Amino acid sequence: MSGHSKWSTIKRAKGKLDAERGKVFTRLTKEIAVAAREGGGNPDSNARLRTAIAAAKAANMPSDNVKRSILKGTGELPGVTYEAITYEGYGPAGVAVFLQVMTDNKNRIVAEIRHVFAKWGGNLGSNGSVSWIFKQKGVIVIELNATTEASLMDVALDAGAEDISSDTGSFEVVMPPDALEDVKAAIEKKGIKIVSAEITMQPSNMVKLTTEKDANAMLRLYEALEEMEDVQKVYANFDIEQSLLEKVA
Repeated sequence: MSGHSKWSTIKRAKGKLDAERGKVFTRLTKEIAVAAREGGGNPDSNARLRTAIAAAKAANMPSDNVKRSILKGTGELPGVTYEAITYEGYGPAGVAVFLQVMTDNKNRIVAEIRHVFAKWGGNLGSNGSVSWIFKQKGVIVIELNATTEASLMDVALDAGAEDISSDTGSFEVVMPPDALEDVKAAIEKKGIKIVSAEITMQPSNMVKLTTEKDANAMLRLYEALEEMEDVQKVYANFDIEQSLLEKVA
């Protein structure tokens, strides 16, 4: 079934998951603080904060870290004030790139992002230049050995999921963002273990990279952006054949 993010396949092939890079705590700390600042420190009435706390628990972040992040976000503890910003641009071969950033210095981060784009053959665009390509979706990832596709479809589709795929090495359940919590709760009620549940951006079309030059440059650009401390998420609408990926990975 379609609807999943094809980039997840490439990420797994390259072993570049956030948790493996040791940056997940920093990103979650910022997300929790901003969620608490914008929607209040009570997760019962703040869906964004609930999702961030769930992600922190899944990443084994200590509860004290979570509490401190919430208190900093609400202003009950002193701390750096982060601002959530999005940036858009183009990579090699016209690949659309959408960034979610949390920073305490807008001037610094925009200069750094522009430099990275230029280094790998891309360019930073204006707001709205590529955002129309991406739609916000909820995505739940489940290991293949945790359940059967038939069982997962029964519970997930009834709870509001739109699509289920299994061609990325795991089940990916896709739904509207406002259905994420209901679908997650329904799956967990059936005793099915969830690897991750998050709000993400999915492209409406994909750019297939067919040359080693473009594939290598786009992967380097993606990796360089992901490695930036203030960048929370990087989304891009490109696909690479496995045979070509093996040459550039």
